[in-house]
Amino acid sequence: MANTAAPFGFQLAGFLDGRTGSLGQQTRLIANADSTAVYSGDPVTSLSTGYVTRSTAGTTQIAGIFIGCTYLNTSLGRTVWSPSWPGSGATGDITAYVVTDPQAVFKVQAGGSTTAIGIADINANINFALGSPNTTSGQSGAYVDQTTINPATTTLPFRIIGLVTAPPGAPGTDTTTGYNNIYVAFNFQDFRVTTGT
Repeated sequence: MANTAAPFGFQLAGFLDGRTGSLGQQTRLIANADSTAVYSGDPVTSLSTGYVTRSTAGTTQIAGIFIGCTYLNTSLGRTVWSPSWPGSGATGDITAYVVTDPQAVFKVQAGGSTTAIGIADINANINFALGSPNTTSGQSGAYVDQTTINPATTTLPFRIIGLVTAPPGAPGTDTTTGYNNIYVAFNFQDFRVTTGT
């Protein structure tokens, strides 16, 4: 069955060392003045101010994957948990939950081309695109961009480590057509390089 284009951001799928039972996350802050919306499954980047913000595609070093936040909601007058930071409506800074573990593995959909990512692409580096998020559910629309696969570009944020093939027949498991799901690990990420921000 052919795959369909329905990106869902980066979903934690496990860890390179095989352990289970941990999200490998830490809390970071988004500045109250940051009007850039961030969605669950989006890559985020560390800023020189100590805050994080939604990453842009390119050769930007990333901090990790955003999975939600808490903030003091201005209109409700209480702290709320949200799968996304809408870009406004908070009193004070926003506490972001970010998967930063350098061993983290993510499931993500391929896009940017109708050509499938295949077994020969494993161990190559790849970039991402932000896509169109679901502003109702707060879910990211990010995907990896098949057209950017390059084993030699060390500043691409992710490394392809496998193809999603199970359960057979499920959306994204057809490895012969585009928009297939793959597993990636961090490549150009805060805890995988020797330079800070």
